[in-house]
Amino acid sequence: MDNINQLLVQAQIAYDESNWSLLIQYLQQLTLAKDLEHLEIEKNQEHLLELALCVLEAGDFQQRWEVAKVLTSLGSISIPPLINILKDEDAEEELCAYAARILGDLKNPNAIPPLVELLNTHESDELKEVAATALGQMGSVAIAPLTELLLNEETRLVATQMLSYIRHKETITPLLSVVQDPQVAVRAVALEALSSFHDQRIPPVLLHALNDVAPSVRREAVVGLGFRPDLRETLDLVAKLQPRLYDINLDVCCAAAVALSKMGCDAAAQQLFQVLMSPNTPIRLQLEVIRALSWVETQSGLEFLQQALYQLQSPSLWQEIVTVLGRVNGTTLTDKAVKILLEMLQQNHPAVENTSLKSAIALSLGQLGKMQAMDVLTQMLADEDAQVRLHASAALKKLAPAR
Repeated sequence: MDNINQLLVQAQIAYDESNWSLLIQYLQQLTLAKDLEHLEIEKNQEHLLELALCVLEAGDFQQRWEVAKVLTSLGSISIPPLINILKDEDAEEELCAYAARILGDLKNPNAIPPLVELLNTHESDELKEVAATALGQMGSVAIAPLTELLLNEETRLVATQMLSYIRHKETITPLLSVVQDPQVAVRAVALEALSSFHDQRIPPVLLHALNDVAPSVRREAVVGLGFRPDLRETLDLVAKLQPRLYDINLDVCCAAAVALSKMGCDAAAQQLFQVLMSPNTPIRLQLEVIRALSWVETQSGLEFLQQALYQLQSPSLWQEIVTVLGRVNGTTLTDKAVKILLEMLQQNHPAVENTSLKSAIALSLGQLGKMQAMDVLTQMLADEDAQVRLHASAALKKLAPAR
């Protein structure tokens, strides 16, 4: 008790001297310690609150940051004065922002109305964002007030963003209410959030959004459908996603390649291969499609990559194919990948003349860990290029660590 009383006295002295940094240290010791429920501290909580609020109002940015933790540890008694700060029209913006953040950390329903009021009335976009984030932190208790904010065009986007953070099934209905909002950002955020739920109302919305006028919305729809390979046959997702491989927006095209890879079927691999081989396909999309063909995780996907090795003339694409072949998993697929790589060496594929590509082949063979590559890698130890020899040696160590 003597130590606690001494800390209380020292805290008061620091306050009288306006030494906020020292006062924070004493407050932290008094409120963040294990003996928070000590009788003397309980008796002085109101006084500790007053001291902490003084630092919050008068301190600099760092001091406010530190004392915010003290106010959070004091719990519910901090809520009324923090709400008063939000209601004070003359309070500075940074002080209001800290008050809103602390209220969000405290997750008390009593803080919801003033935070909503701040969102509706304050002119500062930054402060509105802080208030919305605080509401989002509160979880399901904030869903109702955030839903009301969807009715106001000026607060609709930030409310949608906060609902998207909560990730609770009760947010599905309000989010569905804005999937056709005039604001592109609102539609995109709502679709991204809805995609995390398995609810029968959501897939039709995602399918409809595949043809949205905004690329960001189309992309979110593609990504969302990529999470639902379980609906591949029911919704004919390969056919629905295929047109987006040819979208006018490259980000949408790349997202479609990834989404199709998650379908895990030969039909998806076929569509990806067609895009890969098209002379009009940009290099960025070709690289994404090569990765996607390996992610499909089917024999046909690897066979298409093998065909591409001999039909494409780009060293950068060859290198990407070699790289992804070294990353496949599963006995059947790894055996196939090793066979493709070994054939490249045995048939003197043009890539073998490139020392960087030859080194990549050695690296991939090592990653696949198949003993049938041992002889070829051993021969590569005598290669005239030092880089190739180095990668062959590293690969052999992976095949037989004891050698």
